Amino acid sequence: MQAFGRIKRIVTASADAIILYFDGTNLDDANNACHHMLAAIDSKKGSNSWAWLRECVPSYDSLLIVFDMTLIDSHGVYRALSNLSTEDIYQQSDSSQAKGNESSAVIDIPVWYGAPNASDLSVVSKKTSLSIEEVIELHTSTTYKVYAVGFSPGFAYMGDIPEALKCARLGTPRKRVPKGAVAIADRQTAVYPSESPGGWNLLGLTAFDMLIHKKEQSEARLKAGDEVRFVSVTEQEYRAGLQVER
Repeated sequence: MQAFGRIKRIVTASADAIILYFDGTNLDDANNACHHMLAAIDSKKGSNSWAWLRECVPSYDSLLIVFDMTLIDSHGVYRALSNLSTEDIYQQSDSSQAKGNESSAVIDIPVWYGAPNASDLSVVSKKTSLSIEEVIELHTSTTYKVYAVGFSPGFAYMGDIPEALKCARLGTPRKRVPKGAVAIADRQTAVYPSESPGGWNLLGLTAFDMLIHKKEQSEARLKAGDEVRFVSVTEQEYRAGLQVER
């Protein structure tokens, strides 16, 4: 399909889904374009002409759109998207952002940097030619944006970390990374929501639970577009936080 507007490419993901890829001067700009489109589509939910819409899943510079094949095909979805006006896209996005600003704030995640079972601080220090103190200072000095949630339930990909802190993934992934491990890789940072394998560089541990636990299933605490800040805490504060989360 031919792309339009800020959409640079449209690909078929499955029989009932397409992916829109957005253009931008950088990743953040492309991500903003993605969320402009998402806001415009959200405004159409519930209308008869958009009854085919099942789900929208944003990522870094892309948007997955799932549709009901009994009501529309991929070409029909493309036509519906191309009929969205510039005003639809940007007015709805501005309105959504204003509402979001009224109700949301930067989310602080407390981190015990250098926790014995989750510390690659010396490795990161060597890779970046920074002192351990500088690594911690840089990681806590930035407000990060959640670009996508995936890999495992609640795993939020956040960026961008400062250029000086950019760090390649481990050559050989670990078989076990503890729950709550705060990590970096390339220009991204994340928190492991549960124990799992992983190849990111570990900076410390947080008691902040990345999942909201419900009777039927757990939900991700963070969503795409959220803003996060990491705050350094002591071991005692970390352990006190564990008691609160329980």
